[in-house]
Amino acid sequence: MWATRKTSILLGLSFVVLLGSFWLLPQLAFVVFIALLLHLLLCPMVDYLHRARKFPRGIAAAITLILFLVAVTVLFAVLSTPLARSAQKFSQDLPTLNESMRDLFASYPAIAREVDQFWRELASVGVDALRSSLEMLFSFFSKIFDIVIILFSAFYLLKDGREIEEWITRLFPKKDHMRIFRLFDRILLSLHTYICSQIAICFLMGGLVFLYFTARDIPYAAVFAVLSGISEFVPVIGPTIASLFGVSVAATISPWIAVQTLLFYLLITQANHNFIYPTLVGKTLHLHPIAILLGLVLGGSLLDAPGMFLAVPLMVIIRLVIEDIYHDAKEKEPPLPDRQ
Repeated sequence: MWATRKTSILLGLSFVVLLGSFWLLPQLAFVVFIALLLHLLLCPMVDYLHRARKFPRGIAAAITLILFLVAVTVLFAVLSTPLARSAQKFSQDLPTLNESMRDLFASYPAIAREVDQFWRELASVGVDALRSSLEMLFSFFSKIFDIVIILFSAFYLLKDGREIEEWITRLFPKKDHMRIFRLFDRILLSLHTYICSQIAICFLMGGLVFLYFTARDIPYAAVFAVLSGISEFVPVIGPTIASLFGVSVAATISPWIAVQTLLFYLLITQANHNFIYPTLVGKTLHLHPIAILLGLVLGGSLLDAPGMFLAVPLMVIIRLVIEDIYHDAKEKEPPLPDRQ
């Protein structure tokens, strides 16, 4: 058993230990995830500079990281001021919005109480999600030591990623080296597809919401654009909460605008689920919505907001490892005896 399944057993144990360390050391999980995210995002640029422009890989990695940091700094400087202003105004106006929601159903006390409770819970969830996301972002920029560790980790992943893969592969039996390489390639391809697609969808949905709120003269456009964009990283649950929150705020202006806003959210959600997401992601993830929901609940229970962001990428890795172990077991099953 050990001789024939050694690699599969080592794979399973390795990923159990890795996931356990992430649970016990969430800061380690955050640093590793961000470094891997940067590697997956920037590796195509490094490959281009190295292969097409003949730069040494270390120099190509350094140039790419510097350009990325400049772009992020410029984007942060451009977006931070209007977002902070809009978020501050939104926090100040929450009590007024609550009163407006209550007044809409003043003639129906029972409905008014239920709506009031629903609004309070929805506002709490929406504000907490926005606050948690912004706190994660600002904490990332405020922890100099973590930033240095992440940047150095990303640099060495970009520079020596293939060598690191080879070193890890040599820890497994020699006859299975190609199998481990193929597993790494599938994991990295799936994560690259997922992360790049989610970032594209995040900016697309955030931009559409911002344009709609601005065109309809609905306040807090920047807040709801960021909330809608970030919510895309928490599949199913996130966009639903962001949509309900946006419709509820629109209802304080006019029931008709609320109906239009509901139709807008339904339109972009259906377009995302049926056209945009399948086109960008395709069938790379192979995760059922129920599995995603359970993963989000488990990730949130274990690591709070970071756990919900990490849930889907970790589930993709777990699925690929389990599939690899299963296929290896199927290939090594003894053939059934012929029937006489």
